[in-house]
Amino acid sequence: MAQKFPKLFLILLAILFVLNLFQASFTELIYDEAYYWYYAQNLAWGYFDHPPMVAFLVKLSSFFFNGELGVRFMSVLLSAGTYILLWLLIDNAKKKDYVVHFFLLVFSFTLMNAYGFLTLPDTPLLFFTALFLWLYKRFLTKPSTVTTLLLGVVMAALMYSKYHAVLVILFVFLSNVKLLFDKKAWLAVVVALLCYTPHFIWLYQNDFVSITFHLYERPNQAYKFDSFTLGFFLNLIVIIGLLFYWIYGALFKFKVKDLFSKALVYLVYGVLIFFFISSFNRRVQAQWTIVISIPLVIMAFNHLLENPKARKWMYRIGMVSFVLLLYARAWLIYYPLFPKFYETHGNKQWAKELREKAGDVPIVFENSYRRAPMYEFYSGIPAISLNNFMYRKNQYSIDGSEERVRGKKIAYVTPYRDSGDFSYMTLDSSVFHGIFMDNFQSYRRLQCLVERPKTGTKHQLKVFNPYPFDIPLEQLEYTISYSNAHKQVKQMLPLKVQGKGKHVTLLQAMDTVYYEFELPLPTIENPEYFRVGISENGLPPGLNGKPIKFQE
Repeated sequence: MAQKFPKLFLILLAILFVLNLFQASFTELIYDEAYYWYYAQNLAWGYFDHPPMVAFLVKLSSFFFNGELGVRFMSVLLSAGTYILLWLLIDNAKKKDYVVHFFLLVFSFTLMNAYGFLTLPDTPLLFFTALFLWLYKRFLTKPSTVTTLLLGVVMAALMYSKYHAVLVILFVFLSNVKLLFDKKAWLAVVVALLCYTPHFIWLYQNDFVSITFHLYERPNQAYKFDSFTLGFFLNLIVIIGLLFYWIYGALFKFKVKDLFSKALVYLVYGVLIFFFISSFNRRVQAQWTIVISIPLVIMAFNHLLENPKARKWMYRIGMVSFVLLLYARAWLIYYPLFPKFYETHGNKQWAKELREKAGDVPIVFENSYRRAPMYEFYSGIPAISLNNFMYRKNQYSIDGSEERVRGKKIAYVTPYRDSGDFSYMTLDSSVFHGIFMDNFQSYRRLQCLVERPKTGTKHQLKVFNPYPFDIPLEQLEYTISYSNAHKQVKQMLPLKVQGKGKHVTLLQAMDTVYYEFELPLPTIENPEYFRVGISENGLPPGLNGKPIKFQE
């Protein structure tokens, strides 16, 4: 082991591991982490936004610790594993003499640094990308059956981490087209598909809700060069940090020597080209390209080993980056260190204030899949997000969370009211008002299916009740929202519907009622989409129908 891992490497890895444990324990959750903690309260083979790996890691962490570390412990372990795999992926014999340089280099990658203690889908994505490349390298030299089977399992683990993982697998395979005629390569693919079958089944059972949302229903905005394409290039700097000049310089100077180095090149340029093209359609978030960090570390460290001048400057800037990132880590814990508010600041405070004012009643947050799990994590009180036509669907839309508050007295918390039974303020000065409601009833899972008219102007509307109980139709009012080409709602109008067939007063469980309607005339110019919603018991209309394009 000493031959593969010098003593200094193990010492520095242990120090980093302890640092990440400390950071994970004393940094408040960010909103996405709270959301994934909520995932983990009910393990499943899939979730609205992501595959289930992140929930599985949170659940494993909770077996060992409570609190924030009970969300993040597995991420700390995987981060250490990523460092180990990166070291193994570098063949240069000189590496044992530059262990400090290696840790400074990897530590300087800003997002990789953060994923050393935060639990997000990108945390396992990075680890399994490194493990996939390590196994692929072994496969190229000695394609044993064991390596092949492990490669298939790890490809599935990649896809269970994040859908973007398909790019990792795709571009590595494209770098070696001979794999198309390799039986063992196909065996690995078959194993991966078999391991991924439970998620395919989950997608089928949930009407491919994740794929539909990400590809078709996700709101967007009009193209802006500065925030879309220019923002994409700025994010490529952000994910690397201060060493971006030398790291991308190492990429441009990197020479392909074998199939493995070719795979590294294909992976980096493939991901960059894919998201560059995507930037003309939507904003590319910084973490979407995070997988390039793994091959870039390998390229940059090899470049550092062979170029004394680059090594000197990367060491110097790496030390500066090390100090700054340590300070940033301290600021994540202790807000006064820097005059800027972040998600890790003040969550315990506002959750405590809300608990004191609302008491022990469950909380229904309007349009906030972020605040609902954060409050529940820090207060221990049930909370859900009730999503309406001005927001988007999320895990709370599909998991039956309404039943946790149905028929109970609740506090309805919203940022859109000017007054209420109580109010509270967050650290960024946002004010939220709450009102108490008795016998809370909502029906957000009612489905509105619209059929266009073949002739005339009357649309057909089917309203399906998926609940195991009947719903009084008198409690329902129908609305229609008009959106622009980017699915941003610009107007909402009441919708008059006419019943078809015999008159009924109840929408029975697992049954459908039929209506027809004419589209009310919008006052906005050239709406691109319309969507039918249902307002129950005076609540804001929900997302009961799918966005429908006017011209298809």
